[in-house]
Amino acid sequence: MNLKNKRFLVAGLGRSGVASAELLIKHKIPVRLYDSKEDFDTETFYEKNPNLKDIEIILGCLTEEEMRKTDILVLSPGIPTDLPVVNDMRDLGVLIWGEIELAYVFAKGKVLAVTGTNGKTTTTTLLGEILKNYYSDVQVVGNIGIPFASVAADTTEETVIAAEISSFQLETIHSFAPEVSAILNITPDHLNRHHTMENYIAAKESIAKNQTAGQICVLNYEDQVLRSFGESLQTKVIWFSSRRKLWSGLYLKGNVIYASEEGEAAEIVKIEELKLLGRHNYENVMAAAAMALGFGVPPDKVREVLLKFTAVEHRIEYVTEKRGIQFYNDSKATNPDAAIQGIGAMNRPTWLIGGGYDKESSYDEWIDAFNGKVKELILIGDTREKIAAAAKAHGFCAVVMADSMEEAVNYCYSHAVSGDAVLLSPACASFGMFTNYEERGRIFREIVCRLEE
Repeated sequence: MNLKNKRFLVAGLGRSGVASAELLIKHKIPVRLYDSKEDFDTETFYEKNPNLKDIEIILGCLTEEEMRKTDILVLSPGIPTDLPVVNDMRDLGVLIWGEIELAYVFAKGKVLAVTGTNGKTTTTTLLGEILKNYYSDVQVVGNIGIPFASVAADTTEETVIAAEISSFQLETIHSFAPEVSAILNITPDHLNRHHTMENYIAAKESIAKNQTAGQICVLNYEDQVLRSFGESLQTKVIWFSSRRKLWSGLYLKGNVIYASEEGEAAEIVKIEELKLLGRHNYENVMAAAAMALGFGVPPDKVREVLLKFTAVEHRIEYVTEKRGIQFYNDSKATNPDAAIQGIGAMNRPTWLIGGGYDKESSYDEWIDAFNGKVKELILIGDTREKIAAAAKAHGFCAVVMADSMEEAVNYCYSHAVSGDAVLLSPACASFGMFTNYEERGRIFREIVCRLEE
């Protein structure tokens, strides 16, 4: 597609929108910016983004005239694709792209893309480190916090790109076709956005929709949805399993992760050699290793990175120990399934801090996963009453309500004893009390570090 004469409108003026606009400017393609907030501070925006100072910003409601001046609408991932204004533009024949699609169209090199409900950031980060151990030009982008569009113009045919891709970003892809894709798992999440589980599954599975027979899709054999999906694919499928031996693929048996090709298995790493905790992290390791091996990275180069890789920030991240009490930051556990993995990784009595913004999740399985490990559940945020009711219904009554993160941490510290753990693993999004899960985790760490010994 020749984009030189296309008229772009970028909706959403956060990191993704800014990166999209700057990419278009670099290619000398006309672009305008849009935000639905009429009181958006354009002056401050231009000060922070001087490269965009000459670009028009439209605020408030879009008129039909403005819509008709647009050929391609680039949506930031936080903007739902079923908003009336988006539907109106679609009806007028406007193409609806996301920042990932825009970046992919302009980027050179090869893309390896990771999605899934949980484990995306850890897997993508680990994959990026493995690739950097073998290739000279590697970029790690996407939902991990670095817009793909911010690096697309600097890529070459030799560039290898590891991309974390969310379901929101997958809603707006058209030609995006990674050399290697991976879907780690699919459990209920973001149903307030996708409305049904079927829609959410379809968004996740679309990461492979444009892949050809010569490309690779890495899938979790223990996920029933993905096992069925894998059987329908024309691409090469590499399975991984933490529960059983596989004829071909990566699997965990005993304390060893193996890579097998038609029954010929080779040891990749022993789990006690890893610096990561929990079965879910062993699955992340297998997924990243499978992607790298499938892409041609030698096993010894993969193993070198696995031996030194540590947990990513905010994902069962060890913070410190005070008075014999260990503190862990699992703020990235923004849904119940991720929080189940967090509590599953704990190996000592645990004081659990949870709660936050309601994404219409069910918390029953999370409560059941406490399995005698949780001494008390300290709840904050909008969901605390809902979670407390679920806990009571499952016979867990050691629940305390707190009005702030500081109150929650102080309560844990004043009641915990040496040998206990304090785990922030909210099972909820951060909105309402915090800007994002990173801020929530950072504030937790700061409060913990201020505690007197």
